[in-house]
Amino acid sequence: MSRVSLLSTAVAGIVGAIALTACSKPADAPSTATPQTPAAAPATADNHSFNDAINAADFAQHVKVLASDEFEGRAPGSAGEEKTVQYLEAQFKRMGLKPGNGDSYFQTVPMVETTADESTTLTIDAKGKPRTLKFGDDMVVGTRTGREEVKVDGSQLVFVGYGVNAPEQNWNDYAGVDVKGKTVVMFVNDPGFHSQDPKLFEGKRMTYYGRWTYKFEEAARQGAAAAIIIHDTEGASYGWDVVKNSWSGAQFDLPAKDDPEPRLPVQGWITGDAARSLLADLGQNLDELYKAANKPGFKAIPLDGKLSVDLKSKTSEKSSRNVVALLPGAKRPDEAIVYMAHWDHLGNHAHEADEHGGASGGEPHADTIYNGAIDNASGVAGILEIAEAFSKQTPPPDRSLLFLAVTLEESGLLGSKYYVAHPTIPLNKTVAVINLDAMPVIGKAKDMTVVGFGSSELEDLLKTQAESQQRVLHAEATPEDGFYFRSDHFNFAKAGVPALYAKGGSDLLEGGVDAGRKAESDYRDNRYHKPGDQFDPSWKMDGVVQDLEALYGVGRTLAGDEQWPNWYEGNAFRGAHDKLMKSAK
Repeated sequence: MSRVSLLSTAVAGIVGAIALTACSKPADAPSTATPQTPAAAPATADNHSFNDAINAADFAQHVKVLASDEFEGRAPGSAGEEKTVQYLEAQFKRMGLKPGNGDSYFQTVPMVETTADESTTLTIDAKGKPRTLKFGDDMVVGTRTGREEVKVDGSQLVFVGYGVNAPEQNWNDYAGVDVKGKTVVMFVNDPGFHSQDPKLFEGKRMTYYGRWTYKFEEAARQGAAAAIIIHDTEGASYGWDVVKNSWSGAQFDLPAKDDPEPRLPVQGWITGDAARSLLADLGQNLDELYKAANKPGFKAIPLDGKLSVDLKSKTSEKSSRNVVALLPGAKRPDEAIVYMAHWDHLGNHAHEADEHGGASGGEPHADTIYNGAIDNASGVAGILEIAEAFSKQTPPPDRSLLFLAVTLEESGLLGSKYYVAHPTIPLNKTVAVINLDAMPVIGKAKDMTVVGFGSSELEDLLKTQAESQQRVLHAEATPEDGFYFRSDHFNFAKAGVPALYAKGGSDLLEGGVDAGRKAESDYRDNRYHKPGDQFDPSWKMDGVVQDLEALYGVGRTLAGDEQWPNWYEGNAFRGAHDKLMKSAK
């Protein structure tokens, strides 16, 4: 698929595992956040003595602290946030970095916290036969309206294939059907994925149209009252437990005034088994619908059923914080390279222990803290290590370095979305963004993975660094998983800023590709978005040190010269970048 038209859709939204979503507030609004909890003393690093150079011990110490039970899973708006942002501020101060948002290390991100009542049920009238779907077991739902009660009563069900409207592909699942006030039911991923048709969209590689975030955005633009995605593990790239864990408990969003795109009253997922049974009651066959939805010319299918739900939620307006630190450039301080990582994770699901016999179906009072060691204490530790190296660099960098730890990534990339709308350094002065998310800790590899490989000239710089380590670059092994659209660099990319998202590869020095893929699968299946994502002192961290050194090398090169890398010719984001650079003149 051509990425050019996809970019226009994505930009319109702004002006919308190991490798596993235009604002009205003025840019000079107050930048310091009001703490959501009583102030606590900044967490210490256990008197750890940090070295100037990137090293495994320092990296491990940061992860150990950030992923500790004391930090309670780093949920936005929680006591864990307070400890996290104070720890980051203390570390940046220790390094001698300056506040990156005026006189503050913090940028307030307004948010609405919504917690759905998990006793909520969906009622489906299937040809006069009532069906009840239970929260967590059969479905999950939520609302982005910020309202404490949302009712949908007798909304007609319409199957809309993959819920995609892509004019450049001559594909519109909404063609010829009016879904205003109705409930759309759809598949995850792109047309062509489940039929393995390489001629549809980008074949195996997921586009933004395949992401669940896009599908809800498009359903809202079409005027639907509700939208339900049918889950399948291959299409989503994760199992139902990840969906359930991610959608239970508090959910966060930007206030409507800061993100005025249309919003659905109700949105959520249904399990594949529940969908199959329900569709059979409606006279439909799930397998046949997969076949139909993957054929060009697919037409939406009205279903002989109606959805009703009375969704009650607890809501409150709060704020969270991005943490921003600056190392001013010695010669061109107005130009900056950004290193970023998201600090937030899923928090403490204490209710799961008593209500569900433990987060993983074990004994009551099981571990319910989602520590997020790999996702993404590892990335935050990475930018801290790189910041340390830059702060001790001799001679100092000519350009500025901005270190950005963003919030609300797990809620749809909201912290980075807010920063891009309210940058502390103008985007047309932002040379590049280097994103660290879920860094591998499985040992040295012969390769590096570039998510979205073939995107920008930043890869040329990374290639030089990798070759100096006798390593090669390649694309992610599972482009169908859509990782490119699932991390915070994506908001910068949509705005045109060249962005690099890279990490260690799978071809390990010890065990080769088989060992690397096995380790990745083990993390995805057993720890990703689960309480098991905890710090492990037995991690092999020599590989992540190499990764950080390579990513530091890219920034050091850019910070020491005058080049302005661009997206490769034909890339969807090149036009936005060219327009951005014209605005700098």
